[in-house]
Amino acid sequence: MSLGPIMVDLAGTELTAEDRDLLRHPAVGGVILFARNYVSPEQLAALAAAIHDLREPRLLIGVDQEGGRVQRFREGFTRLPPAGRFGALYAQDPRRASAACSAVAWLMAAELRVAGVDFSFAPVLDLDRGLCRAIGDRGFAAGAEPVTALAIAWAAGVRQAGMAAVGKHFPGHGGVAADSHIELPQDERELADLLAADLVPFRRLIEHGLEAVMPAHVVYPRVAAEPAGFSPLWLKEVLRGRLGFSGVIFSDDLNMAAADAGGGYAERARAAARAGCDMLLICNNRPAALEIVAAFRNQTDPTAQLRLLRMHGRGRLARERLHEDPRWHEGVQQVARLEDLATLDLPLDRMRADPTQPVNDR
Repeated sequence: MSLGPIMVDLAGTELTAEDRDLLRHPAVGGVILFARNYVSPEQLAALAAAIHDLREPRLLIGVDQEGGRVQRFREGFTRLPPAGRFGALYAQDPRRASAACSAVAWLMAAELRVAGVDFSFAPVLDLDRGLCRAIGDRGFAAGAEPVTALAIAWAAGVRQAGMAAVGKHFPGHGGVAADSHIELPQDERELADLLAADLVPFRRLIEHGLEAVMPAHVVYPRVAAEPAGFSPLWLKEVLRGRLGFSGVIFSDDLNMAAADAGGGYAERARAAARAGCDMLLICNNRPAALEIVAAFRNQTDPTAQLRLLRMHGRGRLARERLHEDPRWHEGVQQVARLEDLATLDLPLDRMRADPTQPVNDR
């Protein structure tokens, strides 16, 4: 059985009979995990093993483990700093910031790989222009140069731990104030403006072998009428053609309010697939997931299959050996140093959002 194009979620910490039936469906190719699916590292490892045992090739398992306010697994995992702290340190000492970023990325990836998780949807490549509450300190910095340098360091760190990197949210979510979780943002800039700034980190990461990209549920009306994740112009002409990207394109969650622009659930999934997405995420809506899976029962794409297979995690340390690894200690020390710096005058906490309010954290 090959990997299907749909990534679904789970309700609990163990697989139910309904979950097993869904995950064995030929249209399913992956599982995205959330905090509700987590109790402990041991439970997570058992859940990942149960998912992987269902199919061959095994289903992909992904999670949002960026750090800061977007970290699904916390107790039993190292609490990771938000990306913005690396950016603030970069303004003072670029070399030190890049080294810290790579070490913390390895730590994040190694802890996930020990548990059997294949990849995290990171790094965020959006420029934090101070406009978008959904991004804030999830972004490394406001400028393309520090974002690019830190993202390259992040990708290098996760690869050393056997994990692929996923850059998001193409072509850049930082230029709008609206939250695509609850409405459809529109960015009025021209393509030339985006190419000169927001697209620079994507282009440079692609040159460094970026394995996967997630497009934004944002409309750029001066470029295309559809949101980027539903736009053949953005995904096929710009991302694959102009930027030369050959990796996996993951849709953002098709259950988000901004995805309503694509129509009904099956319709929006088909639109995202036609635009060029290799894997379609549908989260927090099991009836919609079942509808989309049924609609894609007989759809296969051999090229997408080959891309998706490259997202499997490679190698992993034994759990009992992880804390003996010098790289784990280095990562933990870098986290502690960033926490210490946050108490000084460096502007290391740049989150402009009210943490009590819902945000688009995908």
